[in-house]
Amino acid sequence: MPKMHNISAIDSKQIPHRVSVIMPCYNGERYLEESIQCVLNQSYKDIELIIVDDGSTDNSKDIIKTYGNRLRLFEQTNKGPYPARNLGIQHSTGEFIAFLDADDYWTPDFIEKLFKALNPSNAALAYCGWQNVGIPGKTSEPYIPPDYETEDKLYAFLRAAAPWPIHAALVRASILKEAGGFDENFSTCMDYDLWLRIGANQPIIRVSEVMAFYRHHEQGQITSTQWRQAYNTWMVKKKFVKANPDMISKLPEQTLTKLIDGAQL
Repeated sequence: MPKMHNISAIDSKQIPHRVSVIMPCYNGERYLEESIQCVLNQSYKDIELIIVDDGSTDNSKDIIKTYGNRLRLFEQTNKGPYPARNLGIQHSTGEFIAFLDADDYWTPDFIEKLFKALNPSNAALAYCGWQNVGIPGKTSEPYIPPDYETEDKLYAFLRAAAPWPIHAALVRASILKEAGGFDENFSTCMDYDLWLRIGANQPIIRVSEVMAFYRHHEQGQITSTQWRQAYNTWMVKKKFVKANPDMISKLPEQTLTKLIDGAQL
């Protein structure tokens, strides 16, 4: 059985229109203040910032505590970012949830624009474009993903890996909690697993602007080991196929084999 976190809400009251931003932090002192300020300076103001310190041994907690009641701090022994995110979900009170790591950042209108797209709709989440920054010797171009609702969404979701990075989306808290949060069996790719479970069979909305920035650096990111990423992507796809036989039956067997095993082979 998947190791799903118990995310039955401790703070069960869900406040309409509030956005809970969940930020895991492990030894993130280098960029932490920039990421915190990025949230606090959003043009959309009804935001609850939840930081889960994942057993930091640097000055991260001291930095966090300087913000006082402008944010909520929870602590755990070092378990990794996805258990930290699940803990944040458990304590969240917002109608909507976004995720931002302690070294990444958004444009100042990220929350506002995704909220305006998602709130009046029946969609489960809204997503946007992003850019990778800080890659040594490379220039990463801004990228706007396709509008998945205008193509074969299941095929598109299985064609590669995660359709957008974890911090490039705003999701309804009720949908996220109903899905059970992040599956902690995988060391990476739990966001891909979550977006598959939520987005493949529910409406989603694209905001066609680049508003999320993923920072590459030399300090032990879990996405830095490519073979592990590839293996876990393969395992996520196999898990989804097993759990959704009716959806998968619409794909020809040869196509399905190519989608699931092609990249791994």
